[in-house]
Amino acid sequence: QVLLVESGGGLVQAGGSLRLTCAASGRTLGDYTMGWFRQAPGKEREFVATISGAGRSTKYANSVKGRFTISRDNAKKTLYLQMDSVKPEDTALYYCAAVWGPGQSLRLNSQEYTYWGQGTQVTVSS
Repeated sequence: QVLLVESGGGLVQAGGSLRLTCAASGRTLGDYTMGWFRQAPGKEREFVATISGAGRSTKYANSVKGRFTISRDNAKKTLYLQMDSVKPEDTALYYCAAVWGPGQSLRLNSQEYTYWGQGTQVTVSS
């Protein structure tokens, strides 16, 4: 069992920055591939970024590539999403997720994830 709790969301102006944090409890975090997803009102949940268990591999959605950075600190059991140059279209409820996956595995499909946090709201004003 892995429990995930997101924090760091809030209101930010377009062009600004925000850092989301996902605190995990339970098993060894390094055994899990992790990801960030988001869901805007009236839209389906979409992939944002994923990172392998050891943190050596990452992949991003084209819409955030070059602006967002996913990272992790397994010793602290924490996942991060650094959001820079944010845009109004980044407004959404952001979720972190985890799935067991040793090595360099990455997961882009939300249906492949086992554990989910409750989400943290990010609102970008224009």
